Amino acid sequence: MFNVCPQCGEYSVEKTVDPSGPHAFCPFCHYAHPFLQQPLFIITGPSGAGKTTVCLELVSRLHECVVLESDILWGHNLESYHEIWLRIAKNIGQAGRPVVLCGTTLPEHLETQPERRYFSTIHYLAMICDDALLEERLKLRPAWRNSSSNDVVERMVQFNHWLKEHASTTNPPMTLYDNSHQQLQETSEEIAQWIRQRL
Repeated sequence: MFNVCPQCGEYSVEKTVDPSGPHAFCPFCHYAHPFLQQPLFIITGPSGAGKTTVCLELVSRLHECVVLESDILWGHNLESYHEIWLRIAKNIGQAGRPVVLCGTTLPEHLETQPERRYFSTIHYLAMICDDALLEERLKLRPAWRNSSSNDVVERMVQFNHWLKEHASTTNPPMTLYDNSHQQLQETSEEIAQWIRQRL
């Protein structure tokens, strides 16, 4: 309930944030609410790139962060999906541990959200792999994941291409991580190190 002012009780997302405190100023009573302005880490990429598998590994490997799979909220209020995730990550961060969020997200989905102001920075890592490997992974998935159809495979391969071509030009840029020839342990350790270097 960080958006509720502890002094006047009014609710507001779009508070003015002074990072030197940091403080969030209530637009109603002007109370300066101190808070922890944590970084946020996004592990993105196409379906089949390995996000969920790496997420499970990072939970036990990266104890200084809270690692979450964003798909646990998929299908719930998609209009405000990204805003809700920023709000959850912001509130978790008040306990002193930054959030690592694994799921298909681009900077354009988060950087313009009102809740973005509560994070010191958002770091993006895009997992990619060879097209043939991505297609193989998607077609080997169980049927309930609905990811083996030709349409889904084609869209994910196109997104894989898009990331390779545009990750360096998004705002902010995304770090590309190609796991085509990496073992899971090596991938998860290198991504954990990428996160630790930015804490």
